[in-house]
Amino acid sequence: MSVQKIGELLALMQEHDIVELELEEGDFSVALRKQGAFAPPPAPMAHAMPAAMPVAAPASVPAAPAPPVEDDSLTQVKSPIVGTFYRAPSPESPPFVDIGAKVGKDTVVCIIEAMKIMNEIKAEADGVIEKVLVESGEPVEYGQPLFLIRRPGA
Repeated sequence: MSVQKIGELLALMQEHDIVELELEEGDFSVALRKQGAFAPPPAPMAHAMPAAMPVAAPASVPAAPAPPVEDDSLTQVKSPIVGTFYRAPSPESPPFVDIGAKVGKDTVVCIIEAMKIMNEIKAEADGVIEKVLVESGEPVEYGQPLFLIRRPGA
């Protein structure tokens, strides 16, 4: 199961006010629970869980509230996962995009590292980069705004 899919599960939990979610996919299983939510202890499992399964931790961290977008011509690029934000593919490389750069829906605007995996984040909107909201190397939360894009014709 990909980190992006786990992020989507977290979004569904928040959107539909789900307190607990358990999912099995092949040999992989994950249990997500909101912090402070009462849940009985899980039943013993017949098969062994992989050792590196502290995936439920991001569910307990509330998403950073998105600053209101006062301009209707601006679109937010939000983080689809929890991780570390990087503007460039390496410290020596130039950023993927700068303020004023024209982007398309498939333009890679940054990388978010999660669980040692580098995830390319795309603009998902056509326009011009208006503002970069996060510094390279900073941790980001699920749903946190990363960039503002001014749509064409605005």
